[in-house]
Amino acid sequence: MNKSLRYYYWLFKEFAIKHIKMIALSFFLSFFIVVSLVSFSSVLNKFLFSNKEIIGLAGNYNISNIPDEVLANISHGLVTIGPKGEVLPALASSWEMLDSGREFRFHLKNDLLWDDGKQLTAKDIQYNFKDIIVEPIDNNTIHFKLKDRLPIFPTFLSKPIIKYPLHGIVGLYKVDKIKSRQGIIKEIHLSPNKKDLPLITYKFYDSESKLISAYKLGEVKKISILRENISNNFKNWKNTKVTKVVDYTRVMTLFINMNNQLLVEKDVRDAIASSLPVSKLAKYGEIARGPIPPTSWAYNENTKQLIENLEISKDSLTKYVDSTSSAKLDFITYYDYLPTASLIDENFNQIKLPTALRLNDFQVPGQFDLLLAFWKPPVDPDQYFFWHSTQTGTNITGLKNVKIDKLLEDGRNSIHPRERKDHYLEFQKVIAEEHPAIFLYYPYTYTIERI
Repeated sequence: MNKSLRYYYWLFKEFAIKHIKMIALSFFLSFFIVVSLVSFSSVLNKFLFSNKEIIGLAGNYNISNIPDEVLANISHGLVTIGPKGEVLPALASSWEMLDSGREFRFHLKNDLLWDDGKQLTAKDIQYNFKDIIVEPIDNNTIHFKLKDRLPIFPTFLSKPIIKYPLHGIVGLYKVDKIKSRQGIIKEIHLSPNKKDLPLITYKFYDSESKLISAYKLGEVKKISILRENISNNFKNWKNTKVTKVVDYTRVMTLFINMNNQLLVEKDVRDAIASSLPVSKLAKYGEIARGPIPPTSWAYNENTKQLIENLEISKDSLTKYVDSTSSAKLDFITYYDYLPTASLIDENFNQIKLPTALRLNDFQVPGQFDLLLAFWKPPVDPDQYFFWHSTQTGTNITGLKNVKIDKLLEDGRNSIHPRERKDHYLEFQKVIAEEHPAIFLYYPYTYTIERI
């Protein structure tokens, strides 16, 4: 054993003496390269990966609920909606309305291919519509049979068409790779179908705090958050840009349970609306006027604005709220919205509205009296599913209003955008007066991006 060790010792010594110059040169060259890479890593990273976007998103997603911004990159719907509400061809070349709006027949454009190279046929198009029969007539024709007359049905066909797991049609991008864990998507890698477009990787995180940490660690190059105080921490970072925009795709909303014995009184709902701290809420976003955003062709800019007046609110509540009563309204919100809820609840205390603020863990609570949450209005102004009295599953406030029902029915039974707009202008006015929900603000979002 000792002889073997001595042998290798003398062998290594002779080799080192013979090649000492080469060993020394290799050492110094390696040291110089390592130091250079560390010193210029940011420059090299920018040079090598400048045409790649790594975007971080917060939330848990699976194959069936991919974010809209991802889907929009990889596919199209049968139709698209123009800026004035007109329905325009996309994957469909044309369509006909039959039986006064109870049936529709769509014709696909010729020679459409999925991004895996396979031909698109009518059989590939899958929808999970309730009470609607979808029948492929031939490879290029698809027929829809509705239970009831619905002339605006084509507006529901603008969502991108996807084939499992995430194949699209004539999109700017195609999906290269999906990483998931226990069904929850962690990464989606996209490659462009056109020159000069960057590679895109979406990385998903459970919470906003994890998303922010990912940016700090360099895992992602771009994130969007809601809190201004957090975004301010990045304003002095080198090679980082912070951009503030209004997100009109969602509105912070105070939903009111219209089945509650106290809240069914319009004077009480008016008092709640008058008590809201509008000036303080304005720091979180652009104050809303109603359920249809300013970006919509059907937006009513003359809808009544919220005005804070605690004295009027307090006086209005006097005859409805018994100061000796211990019963409290269940005021539910979520952790991320607690700052907004706390401001509102402070004013509720001032007007003597009895509330118990608590946090909820589920998407939609089983029961509530007041619910503060973001609501995502549909792109089309048709909001029949959310406010019509027959829609017990989706009308979470329990609103029953004959005038609103009629306006929503007329809006979806009209074909031309000009006719529909008149109904929706009035709808916004009435719902702002009735207050089954109070639409507070469109949030400011802060995009933090490495440049």
